[in-house]
Amino acid sequence: MDHSDDHLETLRREITAFCGQFPQEYWLGLESEQAYPTAFVEAMTAQGWLAALIPPEYGGAGLGLVEAGVILEEVNRSGGNASACHAQMYTMGVLLRHGSPALKESVLPALAKGELRLQAFAITEPDAGSDTTRISTRAVRLGDRYVLSGRKVFISRVEFSDLMLVLARSDPPGAGRDRTAGLTLFLVDLKTAGPRIHWERIPVMFNLHTYEVTFDGLELSDDCVVGRPGEGFRYVIDGWNAERILLASEAVGDGRYFVEKASAYASSRTVFGRPIGANQGVQFPIAESHADVEAASLMRFHAAGLFDQGRRCGSEANMAKLLASKASWKAGNAALTAMGGYGFAREYHVERKFRETKLFEIAPVSNNLILAYLGQHALGMPKSY
Repeated sequence: MDHSDDHLETLRREITAFCGQFPQEYWLGLESEQAYPTAFVEAMTAQGWLAALIPPEYGGAGLGLVEAGVILEEVNRSGGNASACHAQMYTMGVLLRHGSPALKESVLPALAKGELRLQAFAITEPDAGSDTTRISTRAVRLGDRYVLSGRKVFISRVEFSDLMLVLARSDPPGAGRDRTAGLTLFLVDLKTAGPRIHWERIPVMFNLHTYEVTFDGLELSDDCVVGRPGEGFRYVIDGWNAERILLASEAVGDGRYFVEKASAYASSRTVFGRPIGANQGVQFPIAESHADVEAASLMRFHAAGLFDQGRRCGSEANMAKLLASKASWKAGNAALTAMGGYGFAREYHVERKFRETKLFEIAPVSNNLILAYLGQHALGMPKSY
């Protein structure tokens, strides 16, 4: 796999040229209508970008997480929002590493061709939050079927997905047992689920299509199980590492967008006879944000490289997400401050990106939980929660 600078720079140019077909006005219009970026997703699929991580034998590009991160980064750097794309990328890791040969053969070629969409990953619940081992959605074994019942919340893109990964408890927790045991991962066909599953969109502060999903006795066959029953939590962790790295890449893209916007504005905006960027009070916060974003980018590449090599990368993936989310938010503040009133004007797009990038500090995991993870697993300190 070619991770050379020339290879990645070529990839960046290709994505930037592609994103030129979807200028910032496209994204502004979508937000005004609270609409899904259907044309963008279809074009990304047609170009093969959403099949980046699918191996060639299944019709994909066979790229690594390094390249996938660059793709998403450049979407955000161009002023877009890659949230409509990233799930289909990081779910590939779960299917590739843990799906049966039959499951991969039945799903991956169709995903690569765009005949199926896998954009939804249902884990979070109203009463469990970040404590995944406390989920109450149950998959009860009845004869040769599982019967799925429960409720999930903040599950994105359900309405625009054909398939959904769902984590449910298939065995009751026993005394003294590992709390992560007994959780099973299912691949649910949303097209055939019928009235046994329904969802309702949750309005949020920007144009994100996220939902509350209810399962009401949905029957699932053994063919829907990903990997081994009861071991789903371990598979989800693989997905989490990929997700954190890809979201870090998006945050890096946002950070670079803000730095470039702020630098250009500060260099051209003239007040009191000179560009405002000549004032250290304006220039220094932008320059510091640039340094923070570049540092976060290096950690992102380090984590992605470990993932692509099949090595442990939990701490690195979490640090990449932590550093990149903080850097993008800080860069957004610097851009908004430098641009003053124009930063709040919708036509300049910074306020939209400012709202979008805040999510990275909170989801898919709070930065405080990342610090708790690092304190315990990287530094060996006592568990803090």
